Amino acid sequence: MGSREDIEAVRRSLRSGILPVELLPGGKAIVLGSGDRHVTRDELRAQAEQVAGGLHDLGVKPGDRVGLYSASHLDWVIAYLGAQRAGACVVPMNPDYHSAEVEHIAGNAEPLIVIADAERAKVLGGLGLRSVDVHDPPRGVPPPMPNLTPESPAAILYTSGTTGRPKGAVLDHGGLLAQARGAIEMWRWTNRDILVHALPLFHLHGLGMGLHGTLLSRGSATLIPFSPQAVVAELTRNDAKRGTMFFGVPAMYQRLCDWLDENPVDLSHVRLFVSGSAPLPPALFERCERLLGQPPVERYGITEGGIVVTNPYDGPRQPGRVGIPFPGVEVMLGEKDEVLLKGGQVFKGYWRNEAATKESFTPDGFFKTADVGEIGDDGTLAIRGRLKELIISGGFNVYPREVELVLETHPAVEEVAVAGVPSEAWGEEVTAFVVPAKTHPLVESELIAFARERLATYKCPRRIVLIEQLPRNAMGKVERSRLRTPEQAS
Repeated sequence: MGSREDIEAVRRSLRSGILPVELLPGGKAIVLGSGDRHVTRDELRAQAEQVAGGLHDLGVKPGDRVGLYSASHLDWVIAYLGAQRAGACVVPMNPDYHSAEVEHIAGNAEPLIVIADAERAKVLGGLGLRSVDVHDPPRGVPPPMPNLTPESPAAILYTSGTTGRPKGAVLDHGGLLAQARGAIEMWRWTNRDILVHALPLFHLHGLGMGLHGTLLSRGSATLIPFSPQAVVAELTRNDAKRGTMFFGVPAMYQRLCDWLDENPVDLSHVRLFVSGSAPLPPALFERCERLLGQPPVERYGITEGGIVVTNPYDGPRQPGRVGIPFPGVEVMLGEKDEVLLKGGQVFKGYWRNEAATKESFTPDGFFKTADVGEIGDDGTLAIRGRLKELIISGGFNVYPREVELVLETHPAVEEVAVAGVPSEAWGEEVTAFVVPAKTHPLVESELIAFARERLATYKCPRRIVLIEQLPRNAMGKVERSRLRTPEQAS
């Protein structure tokens, strides 16, 4: 997907920058808002530089790790940019993490200090970790601009841990800039755009796209806790702060559409909706098209490389397909149709984990995503599942996502996740965990027969387990390891 010569040229141009310099351009225009509080670019720059001075006075030097463990708000952004301005490598932590998870990350990254809110500072204190208040961080005279290069570490983001203990992906300044610039180009992001930002800032979707893209495009963003009412309110304001874009995960779009079904609102003026971090079911794609006035642009990304593939802004936006590569990104399929990536925004390796790093790259430098893909005749990519989620039933390989796509079209299915359950007869038994729709009765034998009309017999679920909701992580990805049949749960 793209010639190597063209990709190498774009890759070099996209990496020619350093994060603190390019993320803090001055200006009188409002850049970020949250509730009744707003900051201009000049104010954001000044406050971040003061925080950098305070961290410098506490002994933070370029290259040191600084943790950030707090709910998302304006002070989180100021602390993040202040740590970057000081030359530190920021370690964002999921604010929902508890002591064992924080202990693992802190033990691996060894941050010199952690910036936290009061609630999470208690967790840090119990672990003997040094912290400062995110709402009232130390401030001082800005230190000299750090001597960094595009290859200098900017952040360590830990993987979600859905298939094992989280690993720290080291993202450098050039790679983060490449991600944001790619989004600006592909999604036609301009200084006139206002992003309604309801994604968590600790995650690359909210950080690398939402925050970095806003700052680099010289646009604006409104930070809100997610609720359908809050999103619609920001997208339908009657003033200059009315949102023009919204980024979300499928679970957000599901809730948004549920609310719009009961409270119809004309959102046809919104320029762009983007969906990612988990597959967008085709039925939800069509529902969004009807209720939002346009289908979301679905994209594909990974912690180790940010958003790397997207459906084009001008279309076609195809349900079930995630599109074409960002500028400077090369995509190909390897063994077992594994998606392989190379490009300026793809990371170089995991923090203090040479074995995992070596295992994750091919000899010619492609990152092995562990996602199974398919590239169509039109060059667009579709994600068919995860290698580690592969079900081997009766000697045949079954990819859960292929089965889910069929079951999702049945009117009695609200949501579904397919997993392999140990079986003496089959090795693993294809099992569908279904959240039933409220509008149609679900009959197990009918749903299995529905699948058998559309899939090879070995791919069809042999059992349906009804559940109230699917277990998901903070970004809406299904955690299949937590799916249990009644026998397994007892």
